[in-house]
Amino acid sequence: MRRSLLLTLAVVLAACGGSSSPAATATPSPHASADATPAATSARAPARRTIATGLHVPWGIAFLPDGDALVAERTTGKILRIPKGGGKPRLAMRVPGVNVNAGEGGLLGLAVSPAYATDKLVYAYFTTSSDNRIARFKLGGSLDPILTGLKFGAIHNGGRIAFGPDGKLYAGVGETGDSALAQDRGALNGKILRMNPDGSVPPGNPFPGSLVWSWGHRNVQGLAWDRSGRLWASEFGQNTFDEVNLIRKGRNYGWPVVEGKGSTQGATFTNPLVTWPTSQASPSGAAIVGSTLYVGALQGQCVWRIPLHGTGVGKPTKLLAGRYGRIRTVVAAPDGTLWVATSNRDGRGSPRPGDDRIIALRVSS
Repeated sequence: MRRSLLLTLAVVLAACGGSSSPAATATPSPHASADATPAATSARAPARRTIATGLHVPWGIAFLPDGDALVAERTTGKILRIPKGGGKPRLAMRVPGVNVNAGEGGLLGLAVSPAYATDKLVYAYFTTSSDNRIARFKLGGSLDPILTGLKFGAIHNGGRIAFGPDGKLYAGVGETGDSALAQDRGALNGKILRMNPDGSVPPGNPFPGSLVWSWGHRNVQGLAWDRSGRLWASEFGQNTFDEVNLIRKGRNYGWPVVEGKGSTQGATFTNPLVTWPTSQASPSGAAIVGSTLYVGALQGQCVWRIPLHGTGVGKPTKLLAGRYGRIRTVVAAPDGTLWVATSNRDGRGSPRPGDDRIIALRVSS
């Protein structure tokens, strides 16, 4: 594992959209996993169809049991409902208290309760005027905050939430530009959290009384589980490398001491399995269909397709390279397609007619 010190500060804005955090340091590790070098060529474009257009920075996408999708608009605070086959979105609710002028914050991740058929609960991660928080609610109903007081900032708010196969709610929480928080195990920022549906600490977490599942993260925005229940996460780098990590209980992923691969500190840090130069990725949403991981790339303006081989990875290739602009979210739909949401109206993209949009790709499993 190695890290180039020759890349300049010019790619900082490309990596996360405006970070001013200091550059990380990295040194080689004898325990480093072999990494996958991204392919320069693109894979053949899969069959695709348009699901919805005219959206305002879609961020979280979660599916209801009937196949309809809920979509969070980051800069409006609205949750839209889109028919499972696509079509005109309709307003499901506006989440009260969302700070829509909070830089990279706003209305972010969505998750639907695994018991939705009986409890009708939806979960949202969002920014208020004082914090980032997670709340649950019935569509159109009042909010029940289950986790409050997460530090928020103009950058690195994290925001992805998802229920794992164990029925627990996981959340990627950014370090908000304060990189020291990632190595402070007593802080919840710069972490992946695991909690019960009511926000309490579940049995089996690595640190007694703590929601922290893994630490040393800069800005995780993609969470996905494979067929064996292993958690994979995408993470924004700063000057040098973006990452895909295989998340292990209680592990430290190195930020800000290590960016990408490069630790010589024994088992102190866990190395990523995939790295990209920040100009090629800025990875956000992640989804797994069959044995393939898909990662949306903002700066890279593509979807990265990464074969999974147990705890290893194959060679990444690009889908949709340059076709739709910045890709924020990818999610596996109940019908087996991959839904892909653009983020061209977020102030950093170049909006095209019909943006922002969601398209569905027919991908192989």
